[in-house]
Amino acid sequence: MSLFDLSDRARQYQSDLLEFMDSHVYPAEAVYEEQMRESGDPHFQPPVLEELKAEARRRGLWNLFHPHPGTGAGLTNLEYAPLAEIMGRSHIASEACNCNAPDTGNMEVLELFGTAEHREKYLRPLLEGTMASAFAMTEPAVASSDATNVELSMVRDGEEYVLNGRKWFASNALHRNCKVLIVMGKTDPSAAPHRQQSMMVVPIDAPGVTVMRGLPVFGYQDREGHAEIDFADVRVPVADVLKGEGEGFAISQARLGPGRIHHCMRAIGMAERALELMCRRASSRVTFGKPVSENANVQDWIAEARIEIEMIRLLTLKAAYLMDTVGNKEARTEIAAIKVAAPNIALKIVDRAIQVHGGAGVTDDFPLAMMYAHLRTLRLADGPDEVHKMSIARRELRKYRTKSENNQHGGNK
Repeated sequence: MSLFDLSDRARQYQSDLLEFMDSHVYPAEAVYEEQMRESGDPHFQPPVLEELKAEARRRGLWNLFHPHPGTGAGLTNLEYAPLAEIMGRSHIASEACNCNAPDTGNMEVLELFGTAEHREKYLRPLLEGTMASAFAMTEPAVASSDATNVELSMVRDGEEYVLNGRKWFASNALHRNCKVLIVMGKTDPSAAPHRQQSMMVVPIDAPGVTVMRGLPVFGYQDREGHAEIDFADVRVPVADVLKGEGEGFAISQARLGPGRIHHCMRAIGMAERALELMCRRASSRVTFGKPVSENANVQDWIAEARIEIEMIRLLTLKAAYLMDTVGNKEARTEIAAIKVAAPNIALKIVDRAIQVHGGAGVTDDFPLAMMYAHLRTLRLADGPDEVHKMSIARRELRKYRTKSENNQHGGNK
């Protein structure tokens, strides 16, 4: 038996999901694009997506990410990994199965840290797929890769906090069903650096909350939007502080660990689809009297893609296994490593698939240009590559600093 063997339950989910992708999701992609074009609204909620959601729910392919039995599928990270990869092959599959970011992370936060009222008012409709949510952490005025830089002020005033500041890249805030934000800000600037921040639940229509604009990413106005939001004297009840004052950084770490690995799982799915498209295109196109697939450089690209996909898949499975067995904290090196490796490798494979497609590769006739934009953005989302590399390097160096200190004090005993 392999360390990463899947349970019978997980294999059944995998089989059912693959069938759903072939019979419903892939055929719906063209319908989705047509409905978006006809609407003329970049943030329109296409009817075909709601139809897919209903079908996924009917098939039991719903809330697959959610580890809590009863409200979700109750799968481990290791069991969920291949399912997230499958959904990553299509830009509409994750939402069709209610497994899309940032709702997944927000649901987990509300499950772990929300009050009974939060769970009833927000978590329940999120689990049912009738509501969307956004996560407001990144700010335009500071380098938000260092979360301790967050400046949005949260000042206590009796039984309320008053919020003032600006956020951006609040993904999902322009989704037609978005009703709630989870907002990170600074409640105590004089506290220790990692105790200054708190997280609060804020309705998106609360007085003083203004969605300024949707930020285009590589020229795309994504349907869910990446919003810049202004908070001007927004009053939030003390009861809407999650976990307690000063717990914002701890919550962010609990939230971002699983979120990061979910992104990587989906990135592998994108890489697999890009490789499939590259092989089909190379086999069907002829240049200079022979199929493109007979060119040595193209064969190298295909071989390297297969090798590298298998490498990042194994690292993802290892990270998922460690999260399940020893916890997110002990798996942080593997989580950081895959967060760097998966988007970079997938991006390279997509880039080569675009090259094989020629001019068609950069059009909307194929999903490659959209994949490229998403993957390049993913190298910044949930922490840029450089921050993850720094954390890995520090943990590596710490081993040798300890050895050096032991040697200076008479060696190991």
